[in-house]
Amino acid sequence: MATFQTLPGFREFYPDDLARRKHIFDLWRRTAHHFGFVEYDAPVLEPLELYKAKSGDEIEAQLFSFTDKGGREVALRPEMTPTVCRLVGARINALKRPVKWFSIAEFYRYERMQKGRGRCFFQLNADIFGEPGPEAEIELVALLIQCLASFGLTEQDFYIRLSDRNLWFYYLEALGLDEARIRGVLGAVDRYEKYGDEAFKAYTEQFGELDASLKAKVLAFLEIKSIEALEATLAAVGHAKLGARLADWRKLLGGLDAMGLTKFIAVDLGVVRGLAYYTGFVFEAFDRKGELRALAGGGRYDDLVEKLGGPALPAVGFAIGDMTFALLLEQRGLMPNFIQAPDVYCVIGGEAARRAAFGDIHALRAAGRRVDYPLKEVAFGKQFKLAADSGAKLALIYGDDEVAQGKVKIRDLTDRTEHEVARGDVLAVVRDFFSAG
Repeated sequence: MATFQTLPGFREFYPDDLARRKHIFDLWRRTAHHFGFVEYDAPVLEPLELYKAKSGDEIEAQLFSFTDKGGREVALRPEMTPTVCRLVGARINALKRPVKWFSIAEFYRYERMQKGRGRCFFQLNADIFGEPGPEAEIELVALLIQCLASFGLTEQDFYIRLSDRNLWFYYLEALGLDEARIRGVLGAVDRYEKYGDEAFKAYTEQFGELDASLKAKVLAFLEIKSIEALEATLAAVGHAKLGARLADWRKLLGGLDAMGLTKFIAVDLGVVRGLAYYTGFVFEAFDRKGELRALAGGGRYDDLVEKLGGPALPAVGFAIGDMTFALLLEQRGLMPNFIQAPDVYCVIGGEAARRAAFGDIHALRAAGRRVDYPLKEVAFGKQFKLAADSGAKLALIYGDDEVAQGKVKIRDLTDRTEHEVARGDVLAVVRDFFSAG
């Protein structure tokens, strides 16, 4: 007989695993609500063309895509950004700006599996539409930090690397590069941390060797780690766009400083995010020890809504993946142990006792208590072991003699004390027990 196994890169969530996932999602959701974001959802299956329009034909190699029974080319969503752009663009005239939306959803990518990356994963996505200034980045970076810090992580555990594709464009433009060469240099910058000089190979193949003095300036710009160093470097360039852009940097960093968040922020121009649709500030979250993949990433994408058929609309967003983030929580000892236990376990005698217990069991459950009992008749003595093993804090004992007298025994399973109460008082006594902690 065939043994069926989970497909490579996909995950099962047994109850304990699902409890940990739910814990992460609950805190993300609560934090986003505290920031005034509202939740949305969208189809898991989208037209393949939606992703090609955003990323080009090469994206198809990374997708779970196929032709459906209606002859349509479709794909399981690999990310949420194109979808949310489509949704907001379709109804922007009816939406109050700025639009602050978030989602927690599952995504699928046919990629090589590695630590912290599978072929299906969940992400928290948060986006702001309709705000062109750095005020949107202040709000989103603050949300990102709190989405991580709400689990007990501190600035000793993670930080946000902040960069700016616009600043790079304006700087390289001032050095005399055209748009195609600028994009080539940014591609090299994106890979430089990992590959060193080898990162410039693609640029060299397309445009020839980058001038040595120009390359030196690129690498020096790459090493800038503070707003002061950035201002000093750009003062000598004398480019009008750079001056205006520095004002945006001061506003962004000033806003984060006023929130007390600069301890989480690192100016790092080595981050440019490989996706070409980013148009301004970009940022990534990393663990301080540098042992894991990026925890989160995002940035501004002012042209994407229009590119996907909607109106011109400024936008900025980020995503946190669940897999790498869960690894960080485990490493730091911040993932709770979840006890899947009832509040109350009912020990039940004969048939008359069972009928009496069922009424109370249902009433307790309707009142919000988690109640369990043996589905089939089990020896009365054995049920006490089942009650103790269940992890419940309280046992209700429906012996035949007690039920005949209209009473129920209540046993505190933590200290083994017990007393009798009238059946009509069971709900109130259980409520008071748990209210007292």
